[in-house]
Amino acid sequence: MNIYRGCSHGCIYCDSRSRCYHFTHDFEDIEVKQNAPELLEAALRKKRRRCMIGTGSMGDPYVPAEKELCLTRRCLETIERHGFGATVHTKSNLVLRDLDLLERINRKTKAVVQMTLTTADDALCKIIEPGVCPTSRRLEVLAECKDRGIPTVVWLSPILPFINDTQENITGILDGCIRTGVKAIICFGMGLTLREGNREYFYSALEKATAVDSRFSELKDRYTRTFGLSYEATSPHNQTLMSQLSDTCQKNAIQLGTDSIFKWMEEFPENREKPTLFDF
Repeated sequence: MNIYRGCSHGCIYCDSRSRCYHFTHDFEDIEVKQNAPELLEAALRKKRRRCMIGTGSMGDPYVPAEKELCLTRRCLETIERHGFGATVHTKSNLVLRDLDLLERINRKTKAVVQMTLTTADDALCKIIEPGVCPTSRRLEVLAECKDRGIPTVVWLSPILPFINDTQENITGILDGCIRTGVKAIICFGMGLTLREGNREYFYSALEKATAVDSRFSELKDRYTRTFGLSYEATSPHNQTLMSQLSDTCQKNAIQLGTDSIFKWMEEFPENREKPTLFDF
């Protein structure tokens, strides 16, 4: 479920800005599905089999507006009341507000918190993800989830060529994952996707960032020369960094993959405590 359409995080690389998603207004002008809790309630009442319910694939469920609107929280309350499982994908520390619900869901069935991490450098984070809490704060969220017994998955994506595609950065992120007890890491490779709409925004952001950080100097031209209009912009260090990632995950018992992790998150634990008539 996508409760919010659009986002105010301002991440310079966001694929959801791509024109194929047919936004007819500014991406930061967020559309709100105000009747999402009622629609979810009606849908779950009709379900014959319980399952996992996810949110956050196209828009963060914890945009700042959620603090007052509480639509994500109301949906989690409905999920918990009906005995379903939940997985949320966010970059926001606002998810801490709902850990009480996620903890109750996890005791009954399964709850998973997914967090995107792209850089271990908080200063760089503020440039490429300006409207959201820094990486250090997200790691604190992951640590709190660990303390509550809620499994966590990190999206190591995207890694921006010529910006944060370094062994030092990957080491920093992985050290944080190890320290906070992350269960699994999703990584599609070291790079990013650039489609029409997203590409233009990204290149404009690179030019603006030059005034803040010298590592962005002439990066737009370098991207244009290297990748042209390609959909995938893969880091020249992809093989080395993926080997580093794989080795570290194996040594620290962290699951690594894409389809296998999605399959695990989608699996509903039928052997957990089943709700009675009085739970509905």
